[in-house]
Amino acid sequence: MDLRQIVALALQVSIFLTVFGFGLRSTLDDLLSPARRPGTLARGLVAMFVVMPIVAIVLCIAFQFHPAVEIVLVALSISPMPPLLSNREAQAGGRVSYGIGLMVTAALLSIGFIPLAVGLIGRILGLPIAMGPAALVRLASLSVLLPLGLGMLVRHASPAAAAQVARPAAIVAIAGLVLSVAALLIALLPTALTLVGNGTLLVFVVFVVVGLAIGHALGGPSREERAVLALSTACRHPAIAIAVANANFPEEKLVPAAVLLYLLVNILVSIGYILLQRRLRAAVRAAPVLRPGG
Repeated sequence: MDLRQIVALALQVSIFLTVFGFGLRSTLDDLLSPARRPGTLARGLVAMFVVMPIVAIVLCIAFQFHPAVEIVLVALSISPMPPLLSNREAQAGGRVSYGIGLMVTAALLSIGFIPLAVGLIGRILGLPIAMGPAALVRLASLSVLLPLGLGMLVRHASPAAAAQVARPAAIVAIAGLVLSVAALLIALLPTALTLVGNGTLLVFVVFVVVGLAIGHALGGPSREERAVLALSTACRHPAIAIAVANANFPEEKLVPAAVLLYLLVNILVSIGYILLQRRLRAAVRAAPVLRPGG
């Protein structure tokens, strides 16, 4: 096993443990939360699986990109949200239970949606791309469904054991994630920087900002659900995007670097959104309450 395989394994384990930790704190009611708001769920699915692919198509038609960037942009636009997103949603004041339910719903739907979407977008853009469901089932299961289900099973069987396991699992997950990301930055950042300066950075910024704006606008009247949908629309699953791209263009070496550049842009822009939401919540709490006749 070489260093690249070790880093990939460490990243997979850290993601598995993180989502397992979500499961230790989740219930069946959390998973069903989006279904109890069919209007909000429908708007969320439209934002993630209709609007964002259209945004990617428009950007690819309007501008001339390096092929790797075009491939990554299309792949990201049809991928569900990443399994680590719940942490950012909580920081933005989002309702985590709704975010977890939306994550599971999107992961399940993506298994059928992505193979159809890549064929349609490929015809529109003239790209010979296709994707079978087998790899998607594996990725969605290992990164979302299996660890979340195991965590919920432990919680159901023994809430005390779930409470004891949660902290050690979180520590190992964070340590593995930090080390894996650091190794990926060292390995891929020089290549990713070669994509800067030709409009790629700006396009990724536009993609993320539009995703945040669309998700926030379609999130409904609840501030907590707007924050969840905004981040869910703008943040897409990098492993699924890489799988879609590599399945069709395995010789394109810039794909992982382009995904890394997108992730860096996504993190920075999302931090700005999170800070804005925190400031707005603080302003609402500090505002005087007007009483009738006061």
